[in-house]
Amino acid sequence: MRIGIPRETKTLEGRVALVPAACADLVRRGHEVWIEKDAGIKSGFGDEAYSALGVRIAPDAAALYEKAELVVKVKEPIEGDLKHLRRDHLLFCYLHLAAEPVLTRRLLDIGLTGIAFETVELENGDLPLLAPMSVIAGRIGIQVGTHLLHQPMGGKGKLLGGLPSTERGKVVVFGAGMAGGNSAALAASGGANVVVFEKRQDRMAQMMALGANVTALYPYEDVVARELQSADIVVGAVLVTGAKAPNVVSRSMIKAMEPGSVLVDISVDQGGCFETTRATTWKAPTYVEEGITHFAVTNMPGAVPQTSSQAICAAILPWVQKLASGSWHDSAALVRGINVEGGRIVHPALKDMVV
Repeated sequence: MRIGIPRETKTLEGRVALVPAACADLVRRGHEVWIEKDAGIKSGFGDEAYSALGVRIAPDAAALYEKAELVVKVKEPIEGDLKHLRRDHLLFCYLHLAAEPVLTRRLLDIGLTGIAFETVELENGDLPLLAPMSVIAGRIGIQVGTHLLHQPMGGKGKLLGGLPSTERGKVVVFGAGMAGGNSAALAASGGANVVVFEKRQDRMAQMMALGANVTALYPYEDVVARELQSADIVVGAVLVTGAKAPNVVSRSMIKAMEPGSVLVDISVDQGGCFETTRATTWKAPTYVEEGITHFAVTNMPGAVPQTSSQAICAAILPWVQKLASGSWHDSAALVRGINVEGGRIVHPALKDMVV
């Protein structure tokens, strides 16, 4: 099969879907692999690293998409990609269509088959292709949130972990999955007091096991409102597979927070879980609303492309191999990952979308 890896064009996105070693594996299996010129540069992989392993270099996006049957990229297609996509393309990438009705309509009009990384689902409900980027986003959320607490950044001027004679900072996390769990772990290891809201008892236990400075609570509305009032950083990391994220923090709750506090919405790719969330980019990553700094970049892991590209490639390569083999319909996990096909919405979480 002819596999195409386009250059990512989302604002300040540095990832590449497949690193050279992975492409070499596909070439050895008899596939024809094409990559757009300079697609791997920001991840530390020049064109020569690919061509030395038998990968062919396409001079531009038009040439890349013309050659490809299977298109493997990281982020959802935007205008520069959409004009090149065809009905016969098999598209494999993050799509997050629940928050993108316009993109969904475009993909339906094109008629291609789109399988989303974030909805490839195992029998036990695990999401193996979302997990590595969730880990990275969870850690970035705390790193960035800590920086945004600094007074020159508009924050309240608080050192998150505190020190003898001062109070510790407080972090509130919604969701104890891969993203939220990593946010909680990093915040706790830095000395902050951490409150994690979660509904699953097993995940609550995992959070409590992080240390004596971590508390796990059920998200009763009154308890959420109380804990937010004294929070320094709030991380939103709730997920319903393939669906729009539920709203867990209202504007009135945010109004009651201390000025200079920070909200980090990792759920922004699925529409966000705070009422005041609106998507941002790495070029303009923050905004202030109700006196609170909001960070809601839709491609957080794109800021560390060397790490992210290696992690996502290791996760997706076995699935790319199945797709390229032509017998992928035998894989229940990949079939569950189909979002759109032949002009139809396929994934159950998207069935009620208005597009």
